[in-house]
Order: sequence, then C-alpha cells, then structure tokens
Amino acid sequence: MMTNLFSTFDPSTNIFNISMNWISTFIGLLLIPSMFWLTSSRINIMWNKMNLTLHNEFKTLLGPKSFNGTTLIFISIFIMMLFNNFMGLFPYIFTSTSHLTLTFTIALPMWLSFMLFGWINHTNHMFAHLVPQGTPPVLMSFMVLIETISNIIRPGTLAVRLAANMIAGHLLLTLLGNTGPTMSTNLISMLIISQMMLLILESAVAMIQAYVFSILSTLYSSEVY
Repeated sequence: MMTNLFSTFDPSTNIFNISMNWISTFIGLLLIPSMFWLTSSRINIMWNKMNLTLHNEFKTLLGPKSFNGTTLIFISIFIMMLFNNFMGLFPYIFTSTSHLTLTFTIALPMWLSFMLFGWINHTNHMFAHLVPQGTPPVLMSFMVLIETISNIIRPGTLAVRLAANMIAGHLLLTLLGNTGPTMSTNLISMLIISQMMLLILESAVAMIQAYVFSILSTLYSSEVY
C-alpha cells in the first residue's frame, strides 16, 4: 500500500528514454503568454504590486549594505517555488518541489555562495556570529559548536521543509481520493467537500512555503554582511 501511495511522486513520463517530468519546473512560464509582461491588465498590476511588496520586505531584511538587485534573486526564487507548488496541485502534473533533487539543488549552492562570500570578505563578522552577544565565557566554546552545526544544516532544513510539506499535502489528497471507490453514495458528497477544503488548504501551503523558502534565504544572506 505504501509503495503505491508514494509512487505518485515517482518520475514516470519518459520520451526516448528521457525523463520529461522535470519540464514541469518551467511549465508556469510556458503557460504565460509573452504579451502578459507588456500589457497593463488587472492581473499584471496585482503581480507588480506583489513583486514591489516583496522587494521592499527583502530590502529591509538585507539592510543598507546589500548590493543593488540582490532582492531580484530572492523574488525569482519565490516565483519559481510558487509556480511549481501550484502546478503540482493540478492532476497529472509532476510536483518537482516535492523532491529533494530540486530543493536541495537550489538550497545548497545558494548557501555555499553566502558562506564563501562572508568568510572571504567579512571574516571577522562571520567569526562574531559564532558567539552571540552576551554569551558567558564558560559557554563560548559550546556556542561556537552549536552555531557551526546550525549553519551547516541550513541547506538541508531549507530543502527538507519544502519537500516534506509538499509531500504531506499530496499524500492527504491521494489518501482521500483512494477512499472514494469504497465509500457509499451518501458519503461521496462529504468526500468532495473535504477534497475541496483540503485543496484550498494546499493552495495556502503552496504560497506559504514559497514565501518561507525565500524569506529564510534572505535572512541567511543578510548575516554575511
């Protein structure tokens, strides 16, 4: 049963022995017509307002020492994760963000770039982060160990948090869907209502997890200045 349940996350679409599932990573951009970015529609205005709000928030977190255009990196990550999370809610579309292959591939190089930039250009500042202000001298060596471990596991927690939340929601939807054939006619309406409510919840989770991934990446970046 568990094998069939988790098989919904297996890449299975092959053309000429090439896995086509990962193309769903870019399906959001492919579905948007090119004129969308040029025309002034209500959706476009709302989209620009969202980007401006994210820019202002990320700029506040990064501080005045950040480089110009840095917020565009994290806005792009947010948009990419948002599209992938939402596309995975549609039937027969592969959810790439439910795999550590994608989430860890994004989180690890980004974290490595932050660490290399910080230790090369702001070495004293990075050493100061290992010992929080006000730490008793007796606990300083212990705090250095704790802060080092917490820094090392950051890319893993970023990747696992997003993938685990996407998997959990899809498993609930799959479990409810599998119970449909065994339910009586009177309970089918309750199943449909519960599926719709869960789908609304998963839509909220898709937005929240994209925001959490981008905001935590911004916070990690702000620590190297």
